[in-house]
Amino acid sequence: MINIPKGTKDVLPSDSYKWQYIEGKARNVASLYALKETRTPTFEHTELFDRGVGDTTDIVNKEMYTFQDKGKRYITLKPEGTAGVARMFIENGMASSPLPAKMFYLTPAFRYERPQAGRLREFHQFGVEIFGSATPDQDAEVIMLASDFLNDLGITEVTLHINSIGCKHCRAKYNEALKEFLRPHLSELCETCQSRFEKNPLRMLDCKEEGCRKYMVQAPVILDYLCDECKEHFEKLQKILSDNGVSYQIDPGIVRGLDYYSKTVFEFVSTAIGAQGTVCGGGRYDTLIENLGGPSVPAVGFAAGIERLMLLMENTGVSFGKEPALKVYLAGMDEDSRMKAFTIAQTLRRNGVVCDVDHMARSIKAQFKYAGKLGAEYVAVIGSGEMEQGVMNVKNMATGEQFPVKWEDAVEYFRQR
Repeated sequence: MINIPKGTKDVLPSDSYKWQYIEGKARNVASLYALKETRTPTFEHTELFDRGVGDTTDIVNKEMYTFQDKGKRYITLKPEGTAGVARMFIENGMASSPLPAKMFYLTPAFRYERPQAGRLREFHQFGVEIFGSATPDQDAEVIMLASDFLNDLGITEVTLHINSIGCKHCRAKYNEALKEFLRPHLSELCETCQSRFEKNPLRMLDCKEEGCRKYMVQAPVILDYLCDECKEHFEKLQKILSDNGVSYQIDPGIVRGLDYYSKTVFEFVSTAIGAQGTVCGGGRYDTLIENLGGPSVPAVGFAAGIERLMLLMENTGVSFGKEPALKVYLAGMDEDSRMKAFTIAQTLRRNGVVCDVDHMARSIKAQFKYAGKLGAEYVAVIGSGEMEQGVMNVKNMATGEQFPVKWEDAVEYFRQR
């Protein structure tokens, strides 16, 4: 037998309604904020992620699924959604369209890492990207969209953490201060942190190694190094969130795992899913479009992992709503009545009634048993007597009541229930 690849997961028919529930909530909240859906390819040229995500990130260094195609081009399965949307924005000249350009996506993504609860090698994201606005109220709107999405799902056991990692000017001063602090301890840090020391010391704050963490918690705080513009931006963001009733914690330890971020970064964090506590994260990335060869266009966005949201909802007992109900199962007692049941079923479907019919030539008893397993609200039986009278004998599976319904009345009857 051929097994599923490690780090991937099948979505069984019995669980698909959970995915539809989350995706439906995502589409609904996106529409309320006037976002339009975008779809980008599952794979892109590797250079896009090298330049966009950053060559000091674990994603680029360790986790990307990269291969050469038959044309000897290096291709990568997308490890995240933002870079592809940014490439689309540039390539299609969207900077000349009315701004801000507000988009969302539901997409698979791929990272080669050790599978664990809430972290797979193939996973799915709901993402939001907004291009064109540099204002803190745009940051706040994105954060509130994420908050509304989580609330609509029934997820309340999360905390919003926010930080500012400044612009390239104030971050340069902070990087020097951070390096000065860590230099005496460099030999005690992990190999990854040592490699980041010169290239991107800010990323060292994101290290999960315990030996490194004890130094990082004592390191200088980036908020103390913000320039006047970045400080004002962050203060305005806090005021807007407070004015709109959004609770938050300032967390100087948040730097996010991607190199393109600047100024505002944020995460919604839960303690109900173990070590992988971030269920949604994002921030501002004002230089990404320019770094990828486009014009200077500011941007902000976030992504939420659907599998991680599902795990959180299951762990905290949040409802996924009801699985779509089967209104009626049409059971035939012989070949002629089965064919009549099939014809009536097609008429019902064309008029919006969810129904099913026997295709296994089961006995009537077996059909009732099968209908019960499907959760049918009604079973409509057609036998030789019903064929003569032009009716079906309908049984309410919840109450046990039975009553005849004429074939020509079937659509109206079931649409009213």
